[in-house]
Amino acid sequence: MARDAVSIFWFRRDLRLDDNVGFYQALKSDHPVLPIFIFDREILDKLPEDDARVTFIYDTLQKMRDEMQKEHDSSLAMYYGKPEAIFKQLIEDFDVAAVFTNTDYEPYAKQRDATIAELLEKNSIAFHTFKDQVIFEKDEVVKADGDPYVVYTPFKNKWKEHFDPDKDLEMHYTSQVLSNLIKHSRLPNLTLSDMGFTKSHLSVPDYDVTPTLIESYEDTRNYPAKDGTSRLGPHLRFGTVSVRKMVRKAIAQSNEVFWNELIWREFFMQILYHYPETKDKAFKAKYDRIEWRNNEDEFTKWCEGKTGYALVDAGMRQLNQTGYMHNRVRMLVASFLCKHLLIDWRWGEAYFAEKLLDYEMSSNVGNWQWAAGSGVDAAPYFRIFNPMTQIDKFDKQKEYINTWVEDLQELSYPDKMVDHKAARERCLKVYKEAVS
Repeated sequence: MARDAVSIFWFRRDLRLDDNVGFYQALKSDHPVLPIFIFDREILDKLPEDDARVTFIYDTLQKMRDEMQKEHDSSLAMYYGKPEAIFKQLIEDFDVAAVFTNTDYEPYAKQRDATIAELLEKNSIAFHTFKDQVIFEKDEVVKADGDPYVVYTPFKNKWKEHFDPDKDLEMHYTSQVLSNLIKHSRLPNLTLSDMGFTKSHLSVPDYDVTPTLIESYEDTRNYPAKDGTSRLGPHLRFGTVSVRKMVRKAIAQSNEVFWNELIWREFFMQILYHYPETKDKAFKAKYDRIEWRNNEDEFTKWCEGKTGYALVDAGMRQLNQTGYMHNRVRMLVASFLCKHLLIDWRWGEAYFAEKLLDYEMSSNVGNWQWAAGSGVDAAPYFRIFNPMTQIDKFDKQKEYINTWVEDLQELSYPDKMVDHKAARERCLKVYKEAVS
């Protein structure tokens, strides 16, 4: 007996039903749409069992399933395994006419999608990918000669020169075509324990992009004691909000600073896309000649927030307890690790990758290489943040420090693990020997 053909939509970094380009295009196709999500073992096997990001993804998917079931007599199929094996199973279980998804630009994702595309082609199944998580992708914003930009400001200027709000911020009203979902409420489901995970005690906070926050963004965003950041990071990372919606808000409020932060995200994404080797190699190759000290005991103190420098310790303790760290403090703790302790930026990047709820490889690698002086548009190596004067500039009343470093006035609080002046001189010597 012939089976009815279906189109598959593969959710990845786009965990929302509305204003989702690939999902919209799938729903407009000639066949009922089977929505799927794959918990990819290539990624999950490296994570702790109580990883908060897995809990967030899982809870978001369950809400999406509920909405599909209640409103559209459909569901979302959830699988756990390696994508190639899952797709082989799907091809056996369904008459798959086409697979739709949104483009992912990270090195592993590109390799994974190439493997899936090859498998589908062998089975005469079309594979359609769409731009969704960015306004501009790949080679859309490049120099006149076709080379990618490696400095932010000209990239930003060309980005805005290309930008057409009517075209680039088009809404994709998925709600108008959800009737084309497959009519099936018993598609595969999973529990966290099925995958070896437990529910995390950490939760991803809602984002705040109220007009009030956007209006005051420039004045408050550098002060960690003030609640002046949007907390958008995880939601852009996992696609629970559309980037087009956020750019619309920035424009509506005429806030260039907030808008420029969204463009920074795309700048780092296109750097990683064009230079995938930078995930573990210095963009400026000579910086891989640095003789890092890589003292494991000192790294542990940094991780635990026991350096004796209060603002550094506050940032690391906030990260360990909440999965978040204020962006201004991220710059300081990264500089401290690379410059004061001469510990390889890759160690810090990996620790952030493990802990940050808003971890996004492109931004994390880009910002760590910026701090180390080895990346695109990086701070010069001789720029070394003073952990003490940073307090005077950004936490003068020590509100942020006192929130996270409860033992600051106690005898148990550690002495400074390194003298700032001596560490600065040592850093300058080591860097100069490597890069000159």
